[in-house]
Amino acid sequence: MRKQWFQSLLMRRAVIILILLVEIASFIFLIVAGTLVSEVAAIVFRVISVIVALYVISKNDKGGYRLIWVFLILMFPIFGGVLYVFLNSQMISNRYAKNLSEIISATQDQLELKPELKEELREQFPVYVKGVDYLEKTQHFPIYKNTNTKYLSPGEAFWPVFLEKLRTAEKYIFLEYFTIGEGKFWDSVLEILKEKAASGVLVRIMYDDMGCFLTLPADYPEYLKSLGIECKVFNPFRPFFTTIQNNRDHRKLTSIDGKIAFCGGLNLSDEYVNEKERFGYWKDSAVMVEGEAAWSITCFFLQIWHINQAEREDFRQYYPWTNEPCPIKNDGFVQPYTDVPLDHERVSESVYMHMINSAERYIYISTPYLILDEDMVSALCLSAKSGVDVRIVTPSKYDKWMIHQATRCYYRDLVKAGVRIYEYTPGFMHSKTVVIDDKAAIVGSVNWDYRSLYLHFESAVWMCGTDTVLDVRDDLLKSYEVSDEVLREELNFKRGWSLFRLILRLIAPIF
Repeated sequence: MRKQWFQSLLMRRAVIILILLVEIASFIFLIVAGTLVSEVAAIVFRVISVIVALYVISKNDKGGYRLIWVFLILMFPIFGGVLYVFLNSQMISNRYAKNLSEIISATQDQLELKPELKEELREQFPVYVKGVDYLEKTQHFPIYKNTNTKYLSPGEAFWPVFLEKLRTAEKYIFLEYFTIGEGKFWDSVLEILKEKAASGVLVRIMYDDMGCFLTLPADYPEYLKSLGIECKVFNPFRPFFTTIQNNRDHRKLTSIDGKIAFCGGLNLSDEYVNEKERFGYWKDSAVMVEGEAAWSITCFFLQIWHINQAEREDFRQYYPWTNEPCPIKNDGFVQPYTDVPLDHERVSESVYMHMINSAERYIYISTPYLILDEDMVSALCLSAKSGVDVRIVTPSKYDKWMIHQATRCYYRDLVKAGVRIYEYTPGFMHSKTVVIDDKAAIVGSVNWDYRSLYLHFESAVWMCGTDTVLDVRDDLLKSYEVSDEVLREELNFKRGWSLFRLILRLIAPIF
């Protein structure tokens, strides 16, 4: 069976690559053929480039995006404008955005805001009220109590807990992941899902087509359906000029009966639990949410699941606390949130900015990529210059050389301002966590780069006053201990290397 899947996988990839090559070759031939049509096409494309340049300059977008596109159009006046139009036509369609907006609006009443909890937060942690206010007012993401959280890192610690909780499912299991890859980890999960589906539990899986482009065959949804598991592929990739491929579902979510949920950076593939070595030791993290806050994560899944679905379910049938109150009682605050690239609201960036501006003693960060716009660089530098202990850990062993070098382009400004940068020496730091002042933390799927912050569907959990906050802190401190700190004198590059990194920083926003 796996041999057949592998052959199917190779065939699909080969066809897609061939089509892309034909499209590119056809476009180049149209321009360089030397015919009257070519001359007319060149003039038309130049006019398009001028119009696009004016549009980009006037657009309310990040400065890094505007700069790189104007630069490309100036450098390549024939191709630049067409490239912009092509890549932006790859974004999620207006119809798709409208459907999601309608679903979110129609289901907001399932996420009840509780003003009294915000008042409790104001009394105990007043510095974080503005951040919570932002998520409630602009996105309708409630803050919860009556929720236990458990920080799980690395992947080997996540694996057994994840399987244990999957076995407790009585009504449904919803999984939404960027990448699923065959191997020991996924096999152990799938075995439980098959048993649960056979016993009448509703099992739904959604994965991103680009994220699974090299890990699953095109007919994998049919295989899962043969096991009694419902499956959807998010934004299927098709290699044509009219495709939409730039906005990917980068979230990693699981909901079990709406009572237990998982969120973080871990995908369902062997490297994430170090059953397969890629780029050295893989350091990752997730948070388990048990109690009332798990309902938000359940709704996040259902909203995306119902895009482009003619019949929409009543989400209330999945609410777990209709006939009984949630038995979990605690004093911490939990606020799950998600970020979609369709509403022009930069949720993840705004949350991170609130965290940076709220830090009084320290802010510790882990991220596999550090490719930031000038506003975030300025905020981190200002925080460090103001006496806050700002530390960031990135990988020493990288998965993408160019992106790793682009990450290093930002080191000099940050280190010069007093930000302490570390590179995780055992291997690849894939964890996406933030903790400040022993009081608040974030665990989620959001990288500190343009793609996560502005293009992808993402999710995370903000926590305040929970034991998990200290667990995230301790884990980051341990990561710093086994990392090499980047010293200021190490950032005096030779001229050629400095020029290369300046170019990388310029083009980083479109990586």
